[in-house]
Amino acid sequence: MNFMEPVISLGIRLPPPGSRARLRALHAQLRDGIAQGRLHAGLLLPSTRELARGYGLSRNTAVAAYDLLASEGYVVTRAGGGTFVAAVAPRRAQPPRVTTRDGGDRRLSVYWRRRRMPPPPFPHAEFDFAVGLPDKGEFPFEIWRRLSARALRRLSRAPAVYAEPEGRESLRQAVSAHVSYARAVSCSADDVVVTSGAQQAFDLLARILVTPRRTVVALEDPGYPPLRRAFEAQGARIAPVPLDSQGMRVDRIPSAARIICVTPSHQFPLGMPLSMERRKALLELARRRNAVIVEDDYDGEFRYGGRPLDALQTLDGEQRVFYVGTFSKSLFPALRLGYAVAPPWARGAFIAAKQDSDWHCPVLAQDTLASFIAEGHLVRHVRKMRRVYGERREVMLEAISRHLKGRVEVLQSDSGLHIACALNGVRRASDLEARAQAARIRLHTMDSFAVRSPRRNGFILGLGRIPSERIDPGVRKLAAVIP
Repeated sequence: MNFMEPVISLGIRLPPPGSRARLRALHAQLRDGIAQGRLHAGLLLPSTRELARGYGLSRNTAVAAYDLLASEGYVVTRAGGGTFVAAVAPRRAQPPRVTTRDGGDRRLSVYWRRRRMPPPPFPHAEFDFAVGLPDKGEFPFEIWRRLSARALRRLSRAPAVYAEPEGRESLRQAVSAHVSYARAVSCSADDVVVTSGAQQAFDLLARILVTPRRTVVALEDPGYPPLRRAFEAQGARIAPVPLDSQGMRVDRIPSAARIICVTPSHQFPLGMPLSMERRKALLELARRRNAVIVEDDYDGEFRYGGRPLDALQTLDGEQRVFYVGTFSKSLFPALRLGYAVAPPWARGAFIAAKQDSDWHCPVLAQDTLASFIAEGHLVRHVRKMRRVYGERREVMLEAISRHLKGRVEVLQSDSGLHIACALNGVRRASDLEARAQAARIRLHTMDSFAVRSPRRNGFILGLGRIPSERIDPGVRKLAAVIP
């Protein structure tokens, strides 16, 4: 029996040869495939000769099917070019959605019914003060391409196997050496688990640490919303903790909290570091209550003055801290690589959760990054970008002083990729994002990061997406939209 490969990725079933219903069946299944989007707009369909041969039809039947589809507007024929699925093909009405009072389909879990869709991409901004995005225009892509080509040659000679879920050993060694040098984090390659950015690290930690509807997680408020959502999705009970000039108010952490998430090096989004007094108090509280700490050190490499305070993981003597880092800020977000330094007691569960999630991160990117770090390119790039961002920071502080003097208070910080500004007087920032967007300015307000109403009312200006020469005119235009 000869095997005949389908000419369309559609499970077409036809009546036996000789049946008069073959044309009707072929036409109906092609039409449904187009209407349902399985044959997408612009797709070049097989010629009538290929279609007839592929499904054991007469060519006249294939021609008749295409003619019917063309008459109904489902396909278009171009002389000498073939037959294509129409750019705007008719679509059948969708069945009515079955929803509950909270607006979500009841086939989803309660959390995902209530979870809002991610916002649409921000339209092009004349002045882009986006938070959390670096300047990849300064990245040494030629070096990256060379290292990637070398890694690809090595992979071409290796067997086709799945890699270790904890990450390539070469990258884990490079990461452990880097965080030891850059942040005085004490760890070995065995303590490092490579993740798809910091967000996956938060998701995996929530999976292994949260008991649904029982575990209480204390979070900074305002704080990083994607971290909060990772724990909410696993059924954690969220406890927002207020901040002051020294960072998280340790005395306001609920007694029931067994997971405490914090950004001690550069609080997101307000910018202050967690003071040494608070760091010690937080570690002592975790010891007394048998709690664990998730330390997010998302942009701790970018400091512009002062001595960096020790990471919580460095101060921790009882294996209670999970240290999470990412290369999205120091390199570029599309790389989608981060890491977590996990205590030995949690490492096995963490690796198993990673394997259950996506098995492992892309090997080519891991091998390239391992060489990029080991050969010193990461340190040189961070050093260069620290100067670039430091210059932008000074220009921005001068522009704020010039155009917003008396209307805002800059919240002091010696590190990070953004500057936080509190509005003075009775001005409210709640509708500032919309007014700024209308003026083609992209920024974020503090209330967009808060669970409760933020104590400080203001906005955040990122340094990564705007060159120095655009900062002053951007702040000047921003001043015009602040009431």
